[in-house]
Amino acid sequence: MAITAQMVKELREKTGAGMMDCKKALTESNGDMDQAIDYLREKGIAKAAKKADRIAAEGSTIIKTDGNAAVILEVNSETDFVAKNEGFKELLNTLADHLLANKPASVEEANAQKMENGSSVEEHVNSAIAKIGEKLSLRRFEIIEKNDGDAFGAYLHMGGRIGVLTLLEGTTDEAAAKDVAMHIAAVNPKYISRDQVSEEEVQREREVLTQQSLNEGKPENIVAKMVEGRLGKFFEEICLLEQSFVKNPDQKVKQFVAAAGGNVKSFVRFEVGEGIEKRQDNFAEEVMNQVKK
Repeated sequence: MAITAQMVKELREKTGAGMMDCKKALTESNGDMDQAIDYLREKGIAKAAKKADRIAAEGSTIIKTDGNAAVILEVNSETDFVAKNEGFKELLNTLADHLLANKPASVEEANAQKMENGSSVEEHVNSAIAKIGEKLSLRRFEIIEKNDGDAFGAYLHMGGRIGVLTLLEGTTDEAAAKDVAMHIAAVNPKYISRDQVSEEEVQREREVLTQQSLNEGKPENIVAKMVEGRLGKFFEEICLLEQSFVKNPDQKVKQFVAAAGGNVKSFVRFEVGEGIEKRQDNFAEEVMNQVKK
């Protein structure tokens, strides 16, 4: 039976599934609309579509390494309860293995890739949605590669609520790399060093600090010197290497890393749900309490 565009449109409206999925379902069912709906439900596609408007802001991060490659990813769910589900954890691990093996450049590219079982990554996630019963999504990932003489540092806080992957160059000290990752989880720096901060951002902060100083009634002839001193505090707040190390506040992170014989090449920090909704949990305080023990 010929599958018409009108039939595909009708099935899409009934299930919310994608056009190609609907066309395949109709082809498999020889044009029978009810059988096509059942086909999509069995594949988890129709059920996934019905959940598409829900907010998935919970979930977990995971980090995996394989030789000189490492991946950090975030998968979102609707509830924290599901994030602790064994099926959800299995999904995280399967996706991490796939990403490490295939190294896609984007989430869109990853979703379209075929997995070992023949289904696409998107279909695999939809299948998990059907089993678990909540909207799930591969939100983001980053794949990092290193040389033999470098070290990855991986740290997951609260079972994956915050995940940090660091790369130290010039040292194979994984313990030091992990300590830096723990610091980043707690303090959440924006940059590695002050030379990464744009001149525009520095100038904007300088202008704010200048106006603050003038508003405090400070003499104009000493304001410039005061502002430069306060800029130092600004860099300490946002630059990793300028910060006091959480495990030893008498030492800067750059001193700790230098003592390990390396330097920080890069870091990735994922906090579950950031940017999706505001959270009240003070994760930084929890991490700092933990790493100081």
